[in-house]
Amino acid sequence: MAAPVEPVRKERLDKFLFFSRALKSRTLAQKYIETGAVRVNSERTIRSDHKVGAGDVLTMDLHNRILVWRILDCGVRRGPAPEAQGLYEDLSPPALPKSEQSPYEAAIAQRGDGAGRPTKKERRETDRLRGDDGED
Repeated sequence: MAAPVEPVRKERLDKFLFFSRALKSRTLAQKYIETGAVRVNSERTIRSDHKVGAGDVLTMDLHNRILVWRILDCGVRRGPAPEAQGLYEDLSPPALPKSEQSPYEAAIAQRGDGAGRPTKKERRETDRLRGDDGED
């Protein structure tokens, strides 16, 4: 007697994108899918109820990057990031080096940690060093 074959579990595409932490909410996932930005096994889909399961390959243009994910397992909840990363294998191509980017992308300066506008605390410390007490 042959052993019973367990069917491959499938779930909605919007749920998978939510569980895998690709997008913050199922509503955002549905809107994103409806724009046609997701391909399942090289076929464009605009249906958020499209069923995906282990072995399917998703190709997405997300956050100005091409992401290629092979689904390893369907999640049962939106868990922590390490759990979410276990749902897929990332096959994405590496980001382009700065020399091969478009002039617009290359012109965007990289900002280091702590760069940008000072916080209120930093502003007060600067004022204290200058001798400004904020009194006019």
